[in-house]
Amino acid sequence: MSQHWNASVDEIASVMPGDELIDAPQLNATRSITIAAPPEHVFPWIRQMGFGRAGWYSYDLIDNLGRRSATRIHPEWQNVNSGDRVPGGPIDFTAVTVDEPRVVVLALGQPNAGSARVAFTLAYRLDSIDDTSATRLVTRVRSRIDLPAGRLVARYLLGPGDGIMLRKQLANLRRRAEG
Repeated sequence: MSQHWNASVDEIASVMPGDELIDAPQLNATRSITIAAPPEHVFPWIRQMGFGRAGWYSYDLIDNLGRRSATRIHPEWQNVNSGDRVPGGPIDFTAVTVDEPRVVVLALGQPNAGSARVAFTLAYRLDSIDDTSATRLVTRVRSRIDLPAGRLVARYLLGPGDGIMLRKQLANLRRRAEG
């Protein structure tokens, strides 16, 4: 699974919100998809993500303990704002940035904190496509694992595994937002 699935050269080279949170990442992967819906219709699907909430729209058996990801927008899950906790299952993320309807950045650990041994960010940027009502959803995963064999874990386990999960997530987000 490519670490830059469906992303253009410009998207790969662009600075994404949240990039500044992890210096010298061992994994830096950009993945993108075009969705035939405007950003304001896509954003609520991202905002409600989380374990025990809408799920992650990926392989539910793996990342949602078998519970199906939401197939509709839930108003009760639209209250995630910058600084809020987003349940991830055995771990929780922090919503570092929530800028409706353009950006959501989730972080695990304390990125760039001197004591952080594991840092992980997942950024979603929703770009309007000129003269259409479509959205280009660009995601970026960055991680650093400062443990023995951390670089190998990031490159050979986390990168491919996350790539498989995120590709499914993007396809399901497109299906839901276009439906």
